[in-house]
Amino acid sequence: ESELLTVPDGWKEPAFTREDNPKGLLEESSFATLFPKYREAYLKECWPLVQKALSEHYVNATLDLIEGSMTVTTTKKTFDPYAIIRARDLIKLLARSVPFEQAVRILQDDVACDIIKIGSLVRKRDTFIKRRGRLLGPKGSTLKALELLTNCYIMVQGNTVSALGPFSGLKEVRKVVLDTMKNIHPIYNIKTLMIKRELSKDPELRSQSWERFLPKFKRKNLKKRKEPKKKNTKKEYTPFPPPQPESQVDKELASGEYFLKERQKKRKRVEEIKAKQADAIKKRQEERNKAFIPPKEKPIVKTKKASTEKKIDIEAIKEKVKNAKKKKLGALPVEEVKLKMAADEKKKKKK
Repeated sequence: ESELLTVPDGWKEPAFTREDNPKGLLEESSFATLFPKYREAYLKECWPLVQKALSEHYVNATLDLIEGSMTVTTTKKTFDPYAIIRARDLIKLLARSVPFEQAVRILQDDVACDIIKIGSLVRKRDTFIKRRGRLLGPKGSTLKALELLTNCYIMVQGNTVSALGPFSGLKEVRKVVLDTMKNIHPIYNIKTLMIKRELSKDPELRSQSWERFLPKFKRKNLKKRKEPKKKNTKKEYTPFPPPQPESQVDKELASGEYFLKERQKKRKRVEEIKAKQADAIKKRQEERNKAFIPPKEKPIVKTKKASTEKKIDIEAIKEKVKNAKKKKLGALPVEEVKLKMAADEKKKKKK
């Protein structure tokens, strides 16, 4: 069984020395890059450090404040052919607001950089600012989490994202940045990176597929496409061309107007115009008369008067008056008196 070749842990590629290329380079190479006005003061301050770092690799660096450009060139002593490429990346990172302490790491063998252009990925400016802010997160927390998971330094500035770190980390950073600009929240990619980080610690799972462990996120709130009000339905295909439209002469021939004399034609036209005018006058008069037509009145509904006449029971009133006369003021009613008397008799019998 063929086993996959893996790089052993802790292995480093041997450094490129003068012994590998004793004769040096044949031709002089140079690269130049422009920088924005706001970076001028910082570059002027840190330029001696840039020159010192590049002089170790025998590369010259010049700063032109009038043109606003930085230039790096090889010398006769330069032996590493890739040193000029690293120097070019260094001045590019400095131009994109990366501090010198981080940018100088590009001169190391195991460090690379990637400058991702995000300005043209979104059309609307407001949407672009919102998505770029999403990449940073609240107080830079999302960016910090991404830096810890990928072992890369990330700098979001203007229309570019500068990343500095190992090759595997740069690949993940580019994916997360592009997905964020495509309206995929970076938290989903951060979750995936966290799972991958834990899986990579297990030596048994290194040679296996990780798809079963990785989460699969689906879009829930998909916006439905607005359907047009007028739907253009395609007609059935026919090999025959459409019928030719009738010309003015054909219409006159069909109506018989073609054979009339000029006077008769003129008279007919005048009659048509008069008929149209008469219709227009009639409509206008009807609209004027509408103002004089009284509106329809609602029919008056007569409310029935409540009958005040009620039959008065005279006998019932007489009985009430008699009962009231019999009663003394403050005296108990007759029924209560009877009940009280019955209760007193019972008590006497018990005694």
